[in-house]
Amino acid sequence: MVKSTMNRQSSLARLLNTAVSKKISPSNGDIQWCFSQVKGTLDDDVTDADIISCVEFNHDGDLLATGDKGGRVVIFQRDPASKSSVPKRGEYNVYSTFQSHEPEFDYLKSLEIEEKINKIRWLKRKNQSHFLLSTNDKTIKLWKVSERDKKIEGYNTPCDPHSITSLKVPVVKPMELMVEASPRRIFANAHTYHINSISINSDQETYLSADDLRINLWHLEITDQSFNIVDIKPTNMEELTEVITAAEFHPLECNLFVYSSSKGTIRLCDMRQSALCDRHSKIFEEPEDITNRSFFSEIISSISDVKISNSGRYMISRDYLALKVWDLHMDSKPIESYPVHEYLRQKMCSLYENDCIFDKFECCWSGDDSAIMTGSYNNFFRMFDRVNKRDATLEASREIAKPKTVLKPRKVFTGGKRKKDEISVDCLDFNKKILHTAWHPTENIIAVAATNNLFLFQDKL
Repeated sequence: MVKSTMNRQSSLARLLNTAVSKKISPSNGDIQWCFSQVKGTLDDDVTDADIISCVEFNHDGDLLATGDKGGRVVIFQRDPASKSSVPKRGEYNVYSTFQSHEPEFDYLKSLEIEEKINKIRWLKRKNQSHFLLSTNDKTIKLWKVSERDKKIEGYNTPCDPHSITSLKVPVVKPMELMVEASPRRIFANAHTYHINSISINSDQETYLSADDLRINLWHLEITDQSFNIVDIKPTNMEELTEVITAAEFHPLECNLFVYSSSKGTIRLCDMRQSALCDRHSKIFEEPEDITNRSFFSEIISSISDVKISNSGRYMISRDYLALKVWDLHMDSKPIESYPVHEYLRQKMCSLYENDCIFDKFECCWSGDDSAIMTGSYNNFFRMFDRVNKRDATLEASREIAKPKTVLKPRKVFTGGKRKKDEISVDCLDFNKKILHTAWHPTENIIAVAATNNLFLFQDKL
């Protein structure tokens, strides 16, 4: 049943045709990235449920959460010794593991709802506990993660109250540290289609959730009501021409949010203008390059992820072949464009046949917005230094799984005379793909999800 649901999604896509004080310059040696840790089982033991489906640092970078296709959330905590050491090290240990979602069945539509975690978003910390939102295709949950290292003993609780001869004063005694994860809110039954995005507002009181055709606004304290702020569903579904692919709140302005579509457009909306934001304030769209027009143009122009910079001034969007930087003040064209794997343009037919052309790659900013990162195939991931205009292709591989091993830039051979360290396009493994990446908010530490393994890299000081 799960497979049939996925096939329907794939057919729908076919129907639509659709941080940091130092600058990152890994290609010239100013900063070299080195291996720190790898989490996860060996490739021989991998099951579909173990495949990581999202990665997210919290706001201070001390915690790192991953979600997988089995509905589990694993939280890693920064090792205190690695944080205080000189130089600092980016080492994390397992802090808490819990089952966030279970498989469900929609009896009205006769569809099985997967337990796969689509997104995780952290709330800013306000007390000793941590809070995060996690979602699968239909249900969003607010989780509280707290520590308990003390217990109370000595209650006056006998079966017969008349048997009490003396009053005991309860005492607090130390116990082994226990990390508890408990669901505080469950937000359900608000989406007809699969949820692809959740984003917490800067006010830390509201958040949005987006599916293929609608975006809803929630209050974190109210579970039985949400407001529909975007609805692109046509009256006649046969007239459907695009779907929503990602949505995110502005990090500073609580009234602004953006959402991207399968047509390669990004819309900026202002909730002050109207309750229903069907009319955008700005639309960001790059003029089509007629010279590269092909049967696959509409599919590869679909935007799989959009992220606003930490400063709130810029925005990056990821389509199938490129990563683009937009100035929120200029919607006519991107101010920067970085090809991620342009060499795949010649392999579009085979990528279409094996469904890889529908892969949804995410992207992320460095803490100071000077660099951006996204994934590719063969466990490659790409980093772009916006200041020095340099880029590097690096690989997440267990072959370099030794602390402080420096990552060597990888190059893909596309023609001419092949060099020693280059890998041919025909030798790329399309089953190994980096879809999910995350960047520490203040340091040069990155997390890269490679199938069922989580790789952690840091700059070599």
